[in-house]
Amino acid sequence: MGAARRPSQDRRECQTTTLGDLLYANSAKVPVSEKEWVGLVRSIAGGDQLALQALYKHTYRIVFTLSVRITNNRETAEELTVDVFHDVWRRAAAYDPAGGSVVGWIMNQARSRAIDRVRFEQRKKRVNNYTDSPLIPAAPSGPQEAFDVREHGRLLRHALQLLTPDERQAIETAFFSELTYGEVATRLKQPLGTVKTRIRSGLGKLRQALAGTFKGL
Repeated sequence: MGAARRPSQDRRECQTTTLGDLLYANSAKVPVSEKEWVGLVRSIAGGDQLALQALYKHTYRIVFTLSVRITNNRETAEELTVDVFHDVWRRAAAYDPAGGSVVGWIMNQARSRAIDRVRFEQRKKRVNNYTDSPLIPAAPSGPQEAFDVREHGRLLRHALQLLTPDERQAIETAFFSELTYGEVATRLKQPLGTVKTRIRSGLGKLRQALAGTFKGL
């Protein structure tokens, strides 16, 4: 995005309260028509970096401000703002004016990214808390229960051996870290469709192997 100003350079401006102020603060209050917005996105889809700079200049403040309000963290908001415009660059060709305004399209991306980040941080805290204070399993109350625990463990280990290494990796990543399909694909650097297929096929094998042993799997 070349010489475009970063959000950290305009922290004071995030206190601006109106959308119009944010969009047109440095353009002599001359509104940008929707036709011009769409023209910029189409130019970006054609690989025009100057068009991306222009769009960024007009809209990065509202993206940054929304991200701050959702995440309550300026550094995170700055990172998300850059990510949003990287997405705009990659997805410009897919933009359809019939689906809404350009600004609305950008803000939806910003909102989704910010909410995803908040959820990720919350999951990470839960996992870290669990790691720091692991639950101590209750001791079996009698010989039969002790036998059942050992037998269930043996069956589960056997079932896991039926999975391919890729299926097991995908399932462990999804369930132990509480990630969505998309987040697993990102972490493993694999196509989303591949990840979905591996998780579904792996769970199918586990269900079949453990049928009647663990209810609710």
